[in-house]
Amino acid sequence: VQLQAFGGGLVQAGGSLRLACAVSACSFNSYDMGWFRQAPGKEREFVGATIRWGGGNTYYTDSVKGRFTISREYAKNTMYLQMNALKPEDTALYYCAARTARFGVYREVSTYNYWGQGTLVTVSS
Repeated sequence: VQLQAFGGGLVQAGGSLRLACAVSACSFNSYDMGWFRQAPGKEREFVGATIRWGGGNTYYTDSVKGRFTISREYAKNTMYLQMNALKPEDTALYYCAARTARFGVYREVSTYNYWGQGTLVTVSS
């Protein structure tokens, strides 16, 4: 499985960006998909995930709830992260990740098997 993230860029605070993650997999529907980010000098952290177990649910970290939205376009094997009302603290390298659908924790970096290369989001104040 290969993932490619793109769509990052420079945006002013309050602006929007949409990231995309293209997935090369025959069974995109059978994977849990997540977005993580890593700011300079900090650990990689969970942003949100769309989980297949239990019929499919989407989860977000508290700091992005109401501003970020994850979606999937199955016809294109692509996951999106729509980011609105961006803040300078959202500045980070954003990674998409995948794992075979499973029950259990979804916020942990170690539970994902496949990673994209990251795309940089910079929010200026």
